[in-house]
This record gives sequence, C-alpha cells and structure tokens, in this order.
Amino acid sequence: MKRFKRTNDSHRDKIKQELFQFSKTVEHGFPHQPSALGHSSSLQLLAIGTRSGAIKLYGSPGVEFMGLHEENAAVTQVHFLPHQVELVTLLDDNSLHMWTLKGHKGVSELLEIGRFVLTGPPGALPSVTRVTAVLAHSSGELLLLGTEGGHVFVVEVPGFRELEERNISLEQVTSSVPDNYIGRRNLEHVEALQENPADSNQVVIGYGRGLLVVWDLKKHRPLQCICPSQSLESVWWTEDGGCILSSHTDGSFCRWTVGENNEEKSDTPYGTFPCKAISKIVELPTADGQPFLMFSGGMPRASYGDRHCITVIHGKNHVALDFTSRIIDFFVIREGPQLKGDPSALVVLVEEELVVIDLQADGWPVVQTPYLVPLHSSAITCSHHVSAIPLKLWERISAAGALQNTHYSKKLWPIRGGQNLAPDPPQRDLLLTGHEDGTVRFWDASGVCLSPVYKLSTAAVFHTDADPNDNMNHSTEGEWPPFRKVGCFDPYSDDPRLGIQKIHLCKYSGYLTVAGTAGQIMVLELNDEAAEQTVEAQVVDLLQGQEGFRWKGHTQLDVREDPVLFPPGFQPFTLVQCQPPAVVTALVLHSEWKLVAFGTSHGFGLFDYQQKKNVLVKCTLNPSDQLAMEGPLSRVKSIKKSLRQSFRRIRRSRVSLRKHHVNSAAKVHEANARLEAELAEMELAPVQRKIEARSSDDSFTGLVRVLYFAETFLMDSSHNTPSLWAGTNGGCVFAYVLHLPKVEHRGEEPITAQPAKEIQLMHRAPVVGVVVLDGHGTPLPEPLEVAHDLARSPDMHGSHHLLVVSEEQFKIFTLPKVSAKTKLKLTATDGSRVRKMGVAWFGSNRTEDYGETALLVLTNQGDVHAVSVPHIKMQVQHPCIRREDVSGIASCVFTKHGQGFYLISPSEFERFSLSTRCLVEPRCLVEVPASEGNCSQRRPQLEGPSSSQTSTCENEDPESSARRVMEHALLNDEKVLLEIQKSLEGDQM
Repeated sequence: MKRFKRTNDSHRDKIKQELFQFSKTVEHGFPHQPSALGHSSSLQLLAIGTRSGAIKLYGSPGVEFMGLHEENAAVTQVHFLPHQVELVTLLDDNSLHMWTLKGHKGVSELLEIGRFVLTGPPGALPSVTRVTAVLAHSSGELLLLGTEGGHVFVVEVPGFRELEERNISLEQVTSSVPDNYIGRRNLEHVEALQENPADSNQVVIGYGRGLLVVWDLKKHRPLQCICPSQSLESVWWTEDGGCILSSHTDGSFCRWTVGENNEEKSDTPYGTFPCKAISKIVELPTADGQPFLMFSGGMPRASYGDRHCITVIHGKNHVALDFTSRIIDFFVIREGPQLKGDPSALVVLVEEELVVIDLQADGWPVVQTPYLVPLHSSAITCSHHVSAIPLKLWERISAAGALQNTHYSKKLWPIRGGQNLAPDPPQRDLLLTGHEDGTVRFWDASGVCLSPVYKLSTAAVFHTDADPNDNMNHSTEGEWPPFRKVGCFDPYSDDPRLGIQKIHLCKYSGYLTVAGTAGQIMVLELNDEAAEQTVEAQVVDLLQGQEGFRWKGHTQLDVREDPVLFPPGFQPFTLVQCQPPAVVTALVLHSEWKLVAFGTSHGFGLFDYQQKKNVLVKCTLNPSDQLAMEGPLSRVKSIKKSLRQSFRRIRRSRVSLRKHHVNSAAKVHEANARLEAELAEMELAPVQRKIEARSSDDSFTGLVRVLYFAETFLMDSSHNTPSLWAGTNGGCVFAYVLHLPKVEHRGEEPITAQPAKEIQLMHRAPVVGVVVLDGHGTPLPEPLEVAHDLARSPDMHGSHHLLVVSEEQFKIFTLPKVSAKTKLKLTATDGSRVRKMGVAWFGSNRTEDYGETALLVLTNQGDVHAVSVPHIKMQVQHPCIRREDVSGIASCVFTKHGQGFYLISPSEFERFSLSTRCLVEPRCLVEVPASEGNCSQRRPQLEGPSSSQTSTCENEDPESSARRVMEHALLNDEKVLLEIQKSLEGDQM
C-alpha cells in the first residue's frame, strides 16, 4: 500500500508541476513616487527611477524592463551612455550604479553590473565627494561627476576607475576667475555639467552661485569664465556650440556667446514682479529658423507660485503647460536623420503621470500613452476582471471609447525602442476599476500594456456640488501667462458618496451594474447612440421597519429629475437606492433572469430590472450592532473614542502593576498551572489550533459579503430551480428559491422568492464565497455562457453540492439536504484566514486538452493557495503579498484563468499568475544601435557579472583584467583576439 501511495503521489506531483507555477509577471500603471527621468535617443528608451530604488525602462508598447537597487535609497539621476545599452543611476546615498541590457535566450534582461562610491582624500569632508551633477560623455568612456565641494571628478566606465590626472579641482577653477567675483563668497556646489555639442573636448561647469566655466578636457585648462549675478539653476549649450543658456533662481535666463566677452542681459519671461526659479531650460533649432525654447518654472511668485508649468515658445506660439502635480523632469524627442531634425514631442514626467505633447500638430495636443497611464487619476476604490470578451462587445466598447479620445493627437507613440517578442494574447480581457469620483474605467488587460479603452461616469445621474460651468480647461483670450491645463490626474472628488464600490459586467448580454458608497445601485446597458433619458430611482428599505435604529451616516445622493443626455456607451436605465444609504458590500447580476442582487451592512435585496420591481428584501442587522448604523464617513468619532479608551486601559494596567508587583510571581505561577490544566482537558489534535468562536455581538455580523445565483436542487432532488444565496459576516448563509414566470409572460407576471434554507457556520466565521458544484463536481457556468456555446451544460442528473468558503475553512454540503460532507480547515492548521476567493481553470502546459478547475485563495498572510475542486485538497501555496500590505490584500482580484491583480501602490497593479499556461509577461529585445560614430565599435557591449556582483577595475589582478579584455574582443574581432593571445603567451614565456 505504501509503495502504491508513493507512486500515486509522484504522479500527482508531476501533474501539479504541469498545472501550477507561481510568478509575478508585470507591473501595470504609473510608478509610485518617481524621482528621476532618463532618455536615450539612440535606443529610443526612457527610464524612470523611483524613491524606493526601482529603475524602470520603457520603449515601444510591450517593451518594459525593471530593476531594483539593493540599497533602499531614492534614485536621483539616470543617464544613458551614448549609443550603448548601458545606463548609470545615482542614488541619494551617493552611490553610482551601472546597468546593462544583456541578451539571454533571445531576449534582453536588465542587470546591474557595477557600483561605485566616490572616495576623496583621507580626512576630506563628505561634501567633497557628494555628487550633485553627472555628465555621461559622448565618447561613452567617461563620466564627469560634479560635487557639492565644487570639484569635478573624471571616472572611466564601465569599470568605474577614477582618472585622477584628469580631475578638475576647485582650486584650478578659482585661479582663473576674476578676483572681484571670487572675493565675496565661495562658488558653492557644481549645479550643472554640459558638453559642447560641436566639440566633445569642451564642457561647461556651472556652479550654484552662478559662475560658468568652459573647460577644455584635452588641454586640461579653462577656456572662458562667465560671471552671472544670479544663482544658477540649469545650463544648456546650443546645438551649433555658439551659445550657452543659463537659467536662474529669480525666474530669468541669459544667453552667453562662447569665446567672447559677454555683458549680462537677462530675460525674465513672466514679468517684473518676483518670479520662481527656472529649473531647466532647453533650446532646439528648427528647419524654419525659429528655435523651440522650453523651460520649467519661472511663474510669478505671488499669483501663480503654486502652478507646475513648462513654457513652450516657438515663434509667436507661446503656451504655459499647466500640470496637475509637481514636475520631476522633461526631455524633447527629435526625429529625422541621426535624430537631429525638428523637435517632434515633449515628454514630461510629473509626480503622478507621464504627459507627451505633440510639437508638430497645430495646438500642440497631448499624445495618448499606451502605458504608464495614471490608473489613480481618481483614487481606485474597487476592481473587477472579465476574461475572454466576445469580439462584438469589445468593438462596441472600443468604439464608445474612441469617441471620448478625439482631443488626443493622431501621432504614433514617439518612444519606439526595442522589439516586443511576446506572442499575441490568446483572448481579450478587460479590467474594470471603480473610482472615488463615480467613474468606472475599462482597461485592456490582454497583454503587457494596461491601456485605456473606455471611461464611464455616473455622476451625471445625481445632483452634486460640482458646478457644470467650472471647466478647468478654459483659457481667457489674452490671459498672461497663457496657461493650458494638461494631464488627467485629478484626485479631488466632488462628492465621496459617488465612489464606486462594486462592479459586475455580463460579457454576453452587455449589461453592467455598478454600486456606490451611498447605497446606490445602477443597471446600465450598452447603446451605440447618444440618448436623453431620466433615470427613476426605486427605494428599498433594508431595515424592514425595525424600530429603535437611526442612521447616523451620510445622506443618499439626490437623483436628477430632468432628462440627462448620455453619450454613446453604457447608459443607466434603472437605479435602486438602499435605505439606509450604506456602502454596497455585495453585488451580482443575472442577465438571463434580468435580476440584480445587492447587499449592505443591513441586509440584502433582489431587484427585477426588466419590470423595475423589487422582488425580495431581507434584513440581516444584529440588534446590538450599533456600528452598522454609522457608516464609513462618520467613523472618526468612534475611532477617537476607542483610542481614548485604549489609552485609559493601558494607564490603568500600569497602575495596577505597580500596586501588585509583590504578589506577581505567585500569580504567574498560579495562572500557568491553570492554563496547563485547561489544555489537558481540551485534548486538541496536534496539528490544529483552537479557534475562538466570534461573539454574536461583534460589529457588522449582518454585513452581506457574498451573493450568488444558481440553478440547482434546493427543494428536492428531482426538480432544479433558480436560487439566490447570500453569505454574511456572521457566518450565516441564506438560500431562497426563485419562481420565474415563463418567457412569454416574463414582462407581466411577478417573480417571487421563497426562503428555503439557512446555514449557521461554527465559530460564526465570515462567509467569503459560495459555489454550487454540479454532478461532475464542476462549478456551475456563468449566466448565458452555455447559450453562447462557451461552456458545457451543467450535469443536472447527479447530485449537486454546495461549497461554502469561510475565513476559516472550506466546507462542502450535499444538496438539497444541506448536510456537511467534507471540509478543509485552514485557520486550524496554519493560523491564516481567507480574504479573497475565486474559481479558475488551470490548463496543462504539456497536453492541450487537459486541465482542472481549482479555487484560488488569498489569505491574510498574503499567501496564494490553489485548492482542488470537488475534493477540497490543498495543491500549492506561495507567498504573494506582504502580510503588512493590508490595502494590497484588500484590492486583490482573481481572473478565470489563474492570474491575479493587486495594488502595490495607489497607482500600480502587480500582475501575478499561478498557471503554467496563462502568463502575460514582457519578452523584448534591445540591440546596440548601429550608427555612424558608434562608440560600441570602440567599446563592445559589456557581458558583466550578475547584479549581486560589483565590477571595479581598481581591484582586478592582471589575469582577470586580461580575461575581460579577451571576452570583449571575442564579441568584435578575431584578429584582435589572436594578437592579445600572442602577447599574453609572450609574457608567460
């Protein structure tokens, strides 16, 4: 028997390996707290560094890379080495890191290949080597590092070897500065380093106090000193090499001619009143002779000091682009031969989004981004995933979305680096996110890029505090500065009651239902034409006349009585308003029966949206539950009260400890003895732990967690009937039989609901999921799924089973008797509790026709489990989310094919997969650009060690140095390799 069992287990383990494999695949959305921006014009890639130490690279849609510094420090600067696949990052702990895109198995990987910290002479102050400015020299072999102490260090890359003989000390610079300038105070830190585009041997060093020094790297001496009177912010060297632009803290900029004596002539674009600093300035030539001038900041301090602006001036066109969050950095993309043509796009990284402006179209419109879209334009409140969308529905939603995007530029996405090698997605998937401002956004979640498809707004149905005439994009003729609002990040909600809490979309019928914070449930249908209509509200009293209860929370939203013009797309045709207007906690739609069920902390209801009639109302409120009468927007007082009570309790316990410390040892001994006696009486199983039953007085026991429709055997084993199941936070499951009229009388005859069963789980553990399994042990298909030939008809001959998932265990009951059959205890075995549950299909990666249905489960420890159905056995378990990340666990949503999404920040979804067959991950290749004067011909692509190793040439012995040179030569030229080999053999002889 043992031998048989062992072979059986190994066969099962093999099947598990073919079905289940955990991996985190891609991060969707906008990086949280971006802190640095980099761009490679030759690779056509952009890089974003964050305050948490992440570095992310993006190219053409689908081309994405991510790296993470081991140091938990913010990335302050990112610089690509010209014409190469390497980049350098500077962290705020003053460490420099070298990264490369290395080819591996036909795709590129982002690897860290070296790190370096600048060391000064013994006893030197830290400011001497604190890096403030970095210049990646066009040779691709040097980094110039300007420091807080005013020195410029020259470092050879990729080995990070300091070239001491080429360093530019502060003393060398000050010796060439006029005495009357240097006498007043020191030059301060190196603020900027720029290379002469016409002569790579010349660089300009800009100091914080304002001094500009043109330095000759070849002759190692200063060529020119420019002495502005204002503190310096940034420097730009014009393309012809003839002029240097400097921007200053007083909102002015100056133009200096190289090689000539200059008088200071400053230009303050925004007036005579004090202005804020111009933090960055760029000037680029055009074919028509009029250059593009762009700068960030410079706004009048008193009136517009809080605006985040970038000004673009080209001839008579002058616009101040007004962003909704702080500007991190910007760069300009140019097209044409050697990417030296006219400016084509302005790319701006602000704190909450990436905005790209088309500089070639009239009016300079915004280019729609295929990735890095700010998911959190309004805060995300819930999400819902729908797999395998039918083509017709997809096209209708996309068409409605296209009508909303007519204000965007027609320009193709201008960042086009790398090749996307990922296969086309096998199906069309939608991720729907509900937001605080009452919008629902539809995202194409089929592939690596989470791109916007359509946006639905529900606010128009209600009267809100927002003024319809308050258009943020309006601009007055002749206004100065000439502001134009850009970007879609808008965190301010007109009314928090509008927030979307639950979403359910039927992909077969096109019906959508959304529910909100103030007890509003809306049913919408897809219409390809605009329509003007009134939406009638049906009020449902969930308290059912119970006396002694008074709602202390927010009021309901007022529905507009006048007709509202709804654009093409999803249009509401009926509205249910719960009383009290508490948050909707559960929602389900059955489009075949034309029913919608909804639940709050007070009870649940069933609504017939074809006849617009209420079918069923059940109050689940516990008479002792006072918190359920307050609502989330009035919890502040109770939180303060509980905190106050906690502090008082702590103080009392400290006092009692001081009073009775004499007898404490005896009491501890006595308590231990009593505890041992109790444990002996319990006779617990060795692998299980005791679970405390929750008190019926606990808060929110009546809160409805789960609603589920099923056609199953509820009254007897010979007749299947439609049914509604509801599970509560107090471990109660209610089942109702639904009597539906025949199809021909569906519009007139009423639907009735009759209570059939009620289950009270032990320990009163909250119900997380309810699933009915057919005679084959398979979960019942979705409504209309069988009618569309997308699922097998359920087995209605064998006996059905009810699977109830609570926070503590999985339990199977027989139907219609509802007697317990099998169970799997989770809390008793490993102490964790179920937080989320979903049903998924796992296909084998070996054989196309084999697969299994399993439950996907997320626990409060952040672990993801796969549990087999119908045998309820644990298959695999993997850590997924940090247990401290409560919002990440709460936001998790599973897909029907073994994947999942959860928020790793307010603006980013992490995508993971537990399936071997269903994986959506970036597969891309970035190659060294082959262009004239390409320095990779002089210095081949680095094949460095892994990210955990450091590469520093200073500590290398001659043998390893020679080996490294040989590896590089192998990539380029066999003749060179032979020469090196001969010379090495000669040395050894």
